[in-house]
Amino acid sequence: MFDRIAAILKKEFLQVLRDPRMKTIIFISPLMQILIFGYAATMDITHIPSAVYDLDNTNVSREVTRQFSYSQYFDVQYYCRDDHDMAGLINDSKVFAVLKYNRGFGRDITGNRTANLQLIVDGTDSNASHIVIGYAGDIVSNFNYRALKERANILLKDKSVCPQIELRDRSWFNTNLISRNYFLPGVMCSIVTIMSILLSSMAVVREKEIGTMEQLMVSPIRPIELVIGKIVPFMVIALVQVFTITLITYFWFRVPMRGSLMFLIFATMLYLLTTLGAGIFISTLSSTQQEAMMTVFLVYSPMFLLSGFAYPIRNMPQVIQYITLINPMRYYLATIRAIFLKGVGPIVLWDELLALGVIGFVVIFLSTKQFQKSTG
Repeated sequence: MFDRIAAILKKEFLQVLRDPRMKTIIFISPLMQILIFGYAATMDITHIPSAVYDLDNTNVSREVTRQFSYSQYFDVQYYCRDDHDMAGLINDSKVFAVLKYNRGFGRDITGNRTANLQLIVDGTDSNASHIVIGYAGDIVSNFNYRALKERANILLKDKSVCPQIELRDRSWFNTNLISRNYFLPGVMCSIVTIMSILLSSMAVVREKEIGTMEQLMVSPIRPIELVIGKIVPFMVIALVQVFTITLITYFWFRVPMRGSLMFLIFATMLYLLTTLGAGIFISTLSSTQQEAMMTVFLVYSPMFLLSGFAYPIRNMPQVIQYITLINPMRYYLATIRAIFLKGVGPIVLWDELLALGVIGFVVIFLSTKQFQKSTG
């Protein structure tokens, strides 16, 4: 049995190393993806192109504008003369946000009345708009706090009778709230998923296209041995990819790796049972490599959308949240993020590991049965 499996393993490794297209997919594509996504996949928005429409034109309005300009978030590039000028800048996408001061803004501030500052943002990008509005709210809150403190210092000689609360926030595991630290482990999860399903599905279909599947079926090799021989090489390749991506993520992008690398490898092996098994299952339903590739992307899309990579699962409708329970990518994504950022181990992540193991063995069982049926 082991000799037959070893022969299949040797054959698969030789085929991969001899095929230039496969070598490009395996070695070049993941590196390009992690480098591109490493710089592109970020929710940190800085230097927002902005404009100021100041109908008040007082020292107070100019001071507020300076507070926005001095921050790293707003880059004031234009000053509007009228409403038409302001609308043109937004319509032409020259600016993303406009600060509009109505007449009497400074008079309201100095008269101890509430002054309205209007922030106009380009709502076509709703996520960025929410972030920009949050930045503006923080700047205005800081301005109000400083103004209140200065007023209290003037009115009160004994500052101890002016109580105040100072919020000191601290973010665990991602101190500076760098979105890259959150996204890059997810990118690794995405790469492992698509590559393992794609490669395992194409490997079996390739045997059908070149006509060697019939030869394998009449040989003494049993279907389960053939499945193992097809899966193990791509599991090894996927683990090498995970190790390489981890090194790039840690040394190049400076994402902290607080957990155990061996535990990451173990969790990846459990997850690969599912993805490689799914690839084998897809291969039994496909006649050509192009058909297999289309089916892979059809399967991958809902896995990605329901994994929590881009959209929090807790914000999804209740029915969709239940559906995500059968998505193995959800558990693997939560696992690698916890390993990278929290440094936790199997004692904390036992439920994710259990789910990965159960789903993996079920998929392998179904794939083997379907493979036997298709070759029987």
